[in-house]
Amino acid sequence: MTVLEICTYPEKVLLQQSEPIADINEEIVKLADHMAETMYSAPGIGLAANQVGVAKQLLVVDIAPRRPESDLIVLANPEIIAVEGEVTIEEGCLSVPDCQAEVKRHEKVKVRGLDLKGKEVEIEAEGLLAVVLQHEIDHLNGILFIEHLSRLKRDLYKRKLRKKKARQQG
Repeated sequence: MTVLEICTYPEKVLLQQSEPIADINEEIVKLADHMAETMYSAPGIGLAANQVGVAKQLLVVDIAPRRPESDLIVLANPEIIAVEGEVTIEEGCLSVPDCQAEVKRHEKVKVRGLDLKGKEVEIEAEGLLAVVLQHEIDHLNGILFIEHLSRLKRDLYKRKLRKKKARQQG
């Protein structure tokens, strides 16, 4: 397996709409494997392809990565087809280091996508799984979780990031 480099804000690939996957081929299956390995080693509970520099609509999720049996979900071309309720939960992101914040999301979602055999699947999720699916699908649409924050909180994070980069360069 290969652990891929995780792109961090403000890299452009994170801010663009990902391309739909026309064909689930060996390259896509291999990318999904590498993404899962990268997510587990980060450690994280979700990863979208654009977070590893590939602008394709592919995500991996496992909300219980420390359990011996894997609950890995891999979806190509995922879309949210139904939502219900609202929940506020603290989120973080592998591509937005040093930032955690409360974000409002739907409490329940129904997501449709393709598995790695090209078969259409639907997942009904609630709680943490619903939140993670929404977070990763946002990534595929070029939306980072910080876009769900108030302008003030978003600007504070961006200022903190600029100062950190200035210190590293100076």
